[in-house]
Amino acid sequence: MDAGGGSLSSSSSTLKTRSRFPLHRKSSRENLDRFIPNRSAMDFDYAHYMLTEGRKCKESPISLSPAREAYKKLLAETFNMNRGRILAFKNKPPAPVEKFPCEFASAPVERAEKPKRHIPQSSERTLDAPELVDNFYLNLLDWGCSNVLAIALGNTVFLWDATEGSTSELVTIDEESGPVTSVSWAPDGRHIAIGLNNSEVQLWDSASNKQLRTLKGGHRALVGSLAWNNHILTTGGMDGRIINNDVRIRSHIVGTYKGHEQEVCGLKWSGSGQQLASGGNDNLVHIWDSSTASTNSVTRWLHRLSNHTSAVKALAWCPFQSNLLATGGGGSDRTIKFWNTHNGACLNTIDTGSQVCALLWNKNERELLSSHGFTQNQLTLWKYASMVKMAELTGHTSRVLYMAQSPDGCTVASAAGDETLRFWNVFGVPEAAKPAAKANPEPFSGHLTHIR
Repeated sequence: MDAGGGSLSSSSSTLKTRSRFPLHRKSSRENLDRFIPNRSAMDFDYAHYMLTEGRKCKESPISLSPAREAYKKLLAETFNMNRGRILAFKNKPPAPVEKFPCEFASAPVERAEKPKRHIPQSSERTLDAPELVDNFYLNLLDWGCSNVLAIALGNTVFLWDATEGSTSELVTIDEESGPVTSVSWAPDGRHIAIGLNNSEVQLWDSASNKQLRTLKGGHRALVGSLAWNNHILTTGGMDGRIINNDVRIRSHIVGTYKGHEQEVCGLKWSGSGQQLASGGNDNLVHIWDSSTASTNSVTRWLHRLSNHTSAVKALAWCPFQSNLLATGGGGSDRTIKFWNTHNGACLNTIDTGSQVCALLWNKNERELLSSHGFTQNQLTLWKYASMVKMAELTGHTSRVLYMAQSPDGCTVASAAGDETLRFWNVFGVPEAAKPAAKANPEPFSGHLTHIR
């Protein structure tokens, strides 16, 4: 016990002399910014003289002759009496010791600033599109992976080959069945679906200009929206019904989605093919899960989104975030909304000031393009997620109802009620082409014998 007490006393006295920060490693170069006079460099006799006699001389100066003044100045310089300071300090702290030898130190890496992309304010090409139906609820423009653009003008579907710049006619529908109300390329870029005013859907081979089959019995009114998911063609009609059609088999109806009370004017499958987004004239957006689709009963929605106050036609799945969906509202809504489709939460709302007709994501940058109606009939490029306007492209004189994106993601085609088709180099050239994920290139391959 006594030994322990003695040890504690010794320890206490020792602690008094230790630093306040025992875990802090002390260095001989620390506290170099403290102004402590260097006594070895000080002349105390001169300092005392300057504080006493020297101050008296300055307060009552004696007039001297020029020769005596020069002698005094020389004498002061000889005996180093021209010093202005009394206290002496070190001139500068010692140079810091390098942590690593110079030969091992890496040169600082300078990050090159990304040059700002030039966004042309005018269209690079304009084509006439006579008899283009000015109808907000239809989808009359699509750009296939074979770089061929399909556009429906009245009862006729035309194909414009972007590689060659040539135009050809695919089909003209008779008056009883027409006009054409929707067009959509299959994933293979060769086959195309054509929705008609008489509730039917035709499938065509663009290479041979031959009709493969007609899908009947699914709808009771015009088919205004189409969306492919490999070999499944999903159709949306004025009757509010959404139908999955397997184009490989005779009995093509393999699923039905019921949730809209009015016309379905927008359909988009997600990139993974797991979720389907639908927009309608009832101001609703539905998210459907493909895994719950049933051939025997009507499939119920995963999420029912009712935040819009006008018809929702514009739908766009984000290419870099699989569960992010952008939607655009019609004339009395004018907003772009962003949704988390996993939980149905609305992430953001942007008031655009005008009817939102179509939406497209940039495949290479975090940007979103929207097309609008009255009053400017413009295309607006937004930076995501700040939603700062990057550019506004004008040229159309009527609402820009339809947009389609080239396979490389750089060029956007827009069609408007002014009966013109314009091409915009709005998304620019990608920095490096990324290899595309392999999809089923031939939804019809191996099953042509089943088509009647």
